[in-house]
Amino acid sequence: MSAVSPEFSRRVGLARLGALETRYPISAGPEERQALARRFDLLSLDRLEAEIRLQRLAGGMVRVSGRLGADVVQACVISLEPVASVVEQDFAVLYGSSGPGKSVMVDLETDEPEPFDGDAIDIGEAVAQQLVLALDPYPRAPGASLEWDGGATPARSED
Repeated sequence: MSAVSPEFSRRVGLARLGALETRYPISAGPEERQALARRFDLLSLDRLEAEIRLQRLAGGMVRVSGRLGADVVQACVISLEPVASVVEQDFAVLYGSSGPGKSVMVDLETDEPEPFDGDAIDIGEAVAQQLVLALDPYPRAPGASLEWDGGATPARSED
């Protein structure tokens, strides 16, 4: 069974990381943004970029922190009309080893480890995961409401 490659992959080998913080500006290309839009059920993803900082910590840990920016269009949960928004989000995630040959990713907000494979960190996938966490789960178009406006009652189907 082979692993599916992420739509927005930017792998950084752990061997490349020195003692000093390293910065990586990254941005998704048009095909990557289209694939991420499909994955996250967006009408469109017009921009996705991030400034990532990687820093080695004691105990073999690596901190991935940064700021992502995105222009997204989601469907209104009521009317399905397009709802455009700008996402600007700071984040930090800690990666580290959980034993011989095993690695984990620890989200600093929830402190629940998540495993990752290999000798690299995929900072593109980390940004994609942070983007989906920052999206509005219930986007609403201006004026969209679930309240009945007093007009005609919806038709009912007869069985």
